[in-house]
Amino acid sequence: MGGVVKGGGAFAITPHKVSVCILIHMYAPPALMSVPFPFSSVSQHNRFALFLLALTKSCDDILEPKLDDLINQMREIGDLLYQWLTDQLISRLSSLSSPDDLFNLFSEMRGILTGPDPGAVEDDQVSLDPNSNLGMFLRRCLLSFNLLCFEGVCHLLTNIGLYCKEALSSCPAYELPCLDDSSNDMEALSEYENMDLENIVFEKVTEEIEARKKASEKVSFHLHAPNALFGLVEDIEVSAVQKAKQGDKYKEACPYVHPPNDAFREVDAKAGAFLRTNWQMQGYLMEQSDAIEKYGSSFSLNAFEIILRQLQKLAPELHRVHFLRYLNSLYHDDYFAALENLHRYFDYSAGTEGFDFAQSSMGCNIFGRYEIALLCLGMMHFHFGHPKQALEVLTEAVCLSQQRSNDTCLAYTLAAICNLLSEIGISTATGILGSSYSPISSIGTSLSVQQQLFVLLKESSRRAESLKLKRLVAANHLAMAKFDLTHVQRPLLSFGPKNSMNLKTCPTNVCKELRLGYHLISEFSSESSPMSIDGAFSTAWLKNLQKPMGSLVLSQENVSTGSNAFQFCVQPSSIPGPVLQLLGSSYLLRATAWETYGSAPLTRINTLIYATCFSDGSSLSDSALAHMKLIQHLAVFKGYKEAFLALKIAEEKFLSVSKSRILLLKLQLLHECALHRGHLKLAQQVCDELGVMASSVTGVDMELKTEASLRHARTLLAANQFSQAAAVAQSLFCMCYKFNLQVETASVLLLLAEIHKKSGNAVLGLPYALASLSFCQSFNLDLLKASATLTLAELWLSLGSDHAKRASILIQRALPMILGHGGLELCARAFIAQAKCFLSDPNISVSQNPEVVLDPLRQASEELEVLEYHELAGEAFYLMAIVFDKLGRLAEREEAAASFKKHMLALENPRDEEDPILSTR
Repeated sequence: MGGVVKGGGAFAITPHKVSVCILIHMYAPPALMSVPFPFSSVSQHNRFALFLLALTKSCDDILEPKLDDLINQMREIGDLLYQWLTDQLISRLSSLSSPDDLFNLFSEMRGILTGPDPGAVEDDQVSLDPNSNLGMFLRRCLLSFNLLCFEGVCHLLTNIGLYCKEALSSCPAYELPCLDDSSNDMEALSEYENMDLENIVFEKVTEEIEARKKASEKVSFHLHAPNALFGLVEDIEVSAVQKAKQGDKYKEACPYVHPPNDAFREVDAKAGAFLRTNWQMQGYLMEQSDAIEKYGSSFSLNAFEIILRQLQKLAPELHRVHFLRYLNSLYHDDYFAALENLHRYFDYSAGTEGFDFAQSSMGCNIFGRYEIALLCLGMMHFHFGHPKQALEVLTEAVCLSQQRSNDTCLAYTLAAICNLLSEIGISTATGILGSSYSPISSIGTSLSVQQQLFVLLKESSRRAESLKLKRLVAANHLAMAKFDLTHVQRPLLSFGPKNSMNLKTCPTNVCKELRLGYHLISEFSSESSPMSIDGAFSTAWLKNLQKPMGSLVLSQENVSTGSNAFQFCVQPSSIPGPVLQLLGSSYLLRATAWETYGSAPLTRINTLIYATCFSDGSSLSDSALAHMKLIQHLAVFKGYKEAFLALKIAEEKFLSVSKSRILLLKLQLLHECALHRGHLKLAQQVCDELGVMASSVTGVDMELKTEASLRHARTLLAANQFSQAAAVAQSLFCMCYKFNLQVETASVLLLLAEIHKKSGNAVLGLPYALASLSFCQSFNLDLLKASATLTLAELWLSLGSDHAKRASILIQRALPMILGHGGLELCARAFIAQAKCFLSDPNISVSQNPEVVLDPLRQASEELEVLEYHELAGEAFYLMAIVFDKLGRLAEREEAAASFKKHMLALENPRDEEDPILSTR
């Protein structure tokens, strides 16, 4: 999710900020040396700068830390600097005994910030840039101090005294020398506090300070409930010992559920509760929103809901809580709760919190961000499978974004519409944006759904590039690659001169878009929100402080601690989760592209790259898709035993995910295995379950509906119900044509050819095989083209031995692709068809060269034995028996005949209880 708008009131100077200013003065003293005292190396100096940067980023506190908390944090910098820095800090704070001391202190700070004349700056001089993060912090503190009246300065002085007194009372724990005159300093401070200033505001503030002193509370950011919010943080806090004991148990019990309170857990008990700043609270909410999107329905619903309700009760101004409740309900498929929380979020925040969208030139401040609310509502309808409602809402969002000149929201809305059109089957082009969107209406002619999708993709990419939205540009490149993978680009205009066009997809364009997307994703830093980076930096730093680093972490001699220092230095610039997901999606899309083109090795390589490098940072659905591809590869090339072993492991990880692809994969493998072993009743049950998984809404889950219909027709074909199988395939062909599913159309046509081949009507099957070949050539479906060529050869063989020569030529043409990229079943089919051609060809003498026929049959039988494909294995052994009979090798003939009989009996009398795989069904 995007960054969260920072809440809170005006910047006020506090004792903690004064301490940070003193530490900045130690970091950049007005001295002419590259590394000031007491730093011994540049790395020490830089590490202290990172520590100060984290402190300034977390300056707007919900509960501001005390001095002893700050000292605890400084201990992690290293023991070599700890003593000197803490001595100097407490000494400077304790020396502030009058308002004049404060004025002198900030005068010194002003000198650090301003520095000498730029022309007189030496090369080795340490200077503080006024426009840097530390410089900006100092300027804010100076401005806040200059705005104080004399009474306010006295209040600040009193607060500093109380701030120091609490730390000095516990100074033995830090091994610091106690100051004997601390009580005298407090008496001096009280004189200023008791001055008669005749200001009622000052008296009220004094009473508040005294009450806070008695209650030992810290300066709070949310003044309406500091105690309760602090209690919430303390209740959720986990010690190091408990975390070490319970961590393994938690991972075993729930390995894919992101702990809802990880951001609250702090290890060092002495350091107190570190989740106190507004940055950290917002960082925690952003972290949990990313976790919800990553883990989906596996994310703990009730436990996180309890925490969100507590936060909502204690800090009502954190409107982001409503958005997280919406996400939590969305990914747990609770439509009404998601809709209610989405409305609450935009009712309370008007869309001004939680998004990185740039402010439009007009309207946002007056009317809120209603167009962003419509965008979220449209995406919610799309998630729940309501395409019509989603399209209506997104179309309204386009109009409103245009009216209010919110170009960023318009770009994201167009991308959402493109995603909807590519995922949802829409049969008619009417009603898609219509005349409301100028790029479509300006063409002046009716466009198909695919042409409108192409126009919208181009327009969305153009707008994203002009707005420098790098991640959206990269996502659009991936969407364009997906479009080029499955669509033939046709001219948008139906009139005028026509250039010669090659009506084929272009794999070069797909690879180009994928490479452009990958290149742009690497430039994510130019689009990242500073609010997101700052919050993540603050939270990451405070978490990193809890890791024991040792006293010599900064020394160059200690090599063992170098990895910790490196991790700390690179932590603020780590790649955000959405960017990692885009990177992973690019490799998954590459795997899908090579799978479509028919290259099994490249599909496996890209899937393995994703599983190795990006699975940890990606969503569970994408990880499940990667596991699905790898298990399918095992089933095709290694057999079902290997695949089901891998499936068992994957089920433990992903079965809890709603609409899991692993469940779909399990049903696919069961159906294939049942068909091969003759369990037709089980195969039909699996088909019914696949049909139930698909949504009943028209256009939704088209891939699943196509899969269920294809497998239903194949089940009927295996049962020799040819007319019913042909009717189901014809209905499926009409559906694919209606929704322009052209790649799926090639498979349906090939299935119709198979039905006519097995029914004995080879002549009727030839047109379907040729049509399938035409589709495969248009979409570069090389492996499916080889399979269609093999089916065409089998059809010619069915017409008689006169066509054996033609069939042999077709098989030889497809054989390199089949042997290089085909699975066990396809290779076995090719070997059997090749043997049939040799047996039918009168020019080939089997008696003179029997191994020409027997070698492919032996290879086919071995591969089919692995698959336990009884029908094809029986056919291979039957042909082997015929060859052995011609050769007079009776013993081998009887052995082949016995194997043939065994497979036929297993096919005719399947027993589920004897099958170790199907019996678990």
